[in-house]
Amino acid sequence: MKDLNASSSTWADTLPSQWGPELADTHSKVEVPLNRPPQDPAQQPPAPEAANGATAARLSLWGWMREGLRAALFLPPRTVAAAPTPWQLLVLSLVSAGLLVAASRLEVVGPAQFNLRGWLTPMWSCLVLLWLAWWAMAPAQRAAASSAVASAGVPAPTGGLAAWYVLTAWAPLAPLLVLYALMATAVHRPGLWDGTVAGIVFWVAYGVLMLWVLATLVVVSARFIQSRWRTAAFSAAMAAVIGVGMWQFQDQPWEPDVQAMVDASAETAAAADEAQAPEPVPLALTQAMFEEQQTLWQQQVDALAPERPGVVDVYGLVFAPYADENVFRRESTMVSSLLQERFDAQGRVLHLLNHAETADTHAWATPENLQRAITALAARMDREHDLLVVYLTSHGARNHALAASHWPLQVAPATPEMLRAALDAAGIRNRVIAVSACYSGGWIEPLATDSTLIMTAADATHTSYGCGRLSELTFFGRAVFHEQLRQTHSFTEAFAKAVPLIQQREVEAGKADGFSNPQIRVGKQIAPVLQALEQRLQTAAVEPEASGSNVASAPAARAP
Repeated sequence: MKDLNASSSTWADTLPSQWGPELADTHSKVEVPLNRPPQDPAQQPPAPEAANGATAARLSLWGWMREGLRAALFLPPRTVAAAPTPWQLLVLSLVSAGLLVAASRLEVVGPAQFNLRGWLTPMWSCLVLLWLAWWAMAPAQRAAASSAVASAGVPAPTGGLAAWYVLTAWAPLAPLLVLYALMATAVHRPGLWDGTVAGIVFWVAYGVLMLWVLATLVVVSARFIQSRWRTAAFSAAMAAVIGVGMWQFQDQPWEPDVQAMVDASAETAAAADEAQAPEPVPLALTQAMFEEQQTLWQQQVDALAPERPGVVDVYGLVFAPYADENVFRRESTMVSSLLQERFDAQGRVLHLLNHAETADTHAWATPENLQRAITALAARMDREHDLLVVYLTSHGARNHALAASHWPLQVAPATPEMLRAALDAAGIRNRVIAVSACYSGGWIEPLATDSTLIMTAADATHTSYGCGRLSELTFFGRAVFHEQLRQTHSFTEAFAKAVPLIQQREVEAGKADGFSNPQIRVGKQIAPVLQALEQRLQTAAVEPEASGSNVASAPAARAP
């Protein structure tokens, strides 16, 4: 047993627990000297977190939002070395994106549908900016991680790419929301910005908000990058990426729900028609009527005037297959008369029309008769040099089929492929085709050739206007044919002058799904044919005496 009175140097290595339970508790509070001089606290080695210049404290979701919104006012974010957790990153990204998507909905008037492609398309720019930010901030972030950084005031953020992404998602949020609100006022209340002064105010506000957005991104990124030339390079690349995105990728997360608006418009029109317009008289099918149609068809074909040697003759085919609305009857009749009166086509126009009251005067507008009419016209005209004008008017569908109705007669819809096949089979070279229908822009590609001019009342994704029962003429037929082609013999000039009139009338009528956006395409080989025809007709109109008592006798050199 050891002597407890021995010197302390002998028992210096004895633990208090060896002294028994009574003394162990007493001596457990005794500090055992380590036999080395005490050190100055100022000379203590820095804690691991101090080596990084700040503690890597974890921020809450609200903390990240707060610091991002502070950055919108160009205040330094107080995140220091904090980085968002994966769940925080996901939630913060979704919340900011959700706010912007909700705000962008204000830019669409009326029913709208979410366009996933339009939302995802700009995401490529995020990936590019992430890579650029990683490259630009890498040296500063490595230096901050390996050495102590003395900083006056708020230390620079060193949380890495994840922290940068969250802050740059929330810093421009406030100006972006204000920008969406500004754009919404231009859509919902366009008259608010009418006038020179109001227009200047709008664009100045738009420019200031855009600069604010870009400035917040640059300032936040500069705090992470901590290098002037790398910040400048990143800012230039970021501006280029954003500019390319705005220029080439203009898809939006919301687009007008055209079908819903068409359905609503149809319901409104139907209700108005029931109250103000009588129901159309249905067709009474009899054997006598079928036989009369055959006789009528043959009479009209036999009555077609032959082509004249040395003259570029105009032949016409007018097709109106929708019997339930009188607007198509009126419009097709107007175009048929116009071609004969203004384009020297007397006796050279076939008018196919579905209507209960015209069964004894007009051949039915069916796909079969459309093909037969093209064949008959090709047999009369000079297929290489004469010009065929085709005018189709009806309702149009999203699949670009032309609606047909002549109950109880079953009539199939016409399609651009059907028309192209019939024209090619007939060998008719020079063609002017006009389609007055919703979504008619889808007819352009199937019908386009070097010797074809084709114009449509709308593009492939928009409705046209003026095809209701109470309409006198469609907006397209009225502006292009009834108004402009009575002042000029140029189809291209008439179209160019008619488009702004159509747009103005659609705005005044409250068209809800946006501008119909009429389309035109002119083949290179058809242009000289139309110019020669225009010159001949204009000369005959100005100098009837010199051109003879009848316009039909005026000669014209054929275009090659």
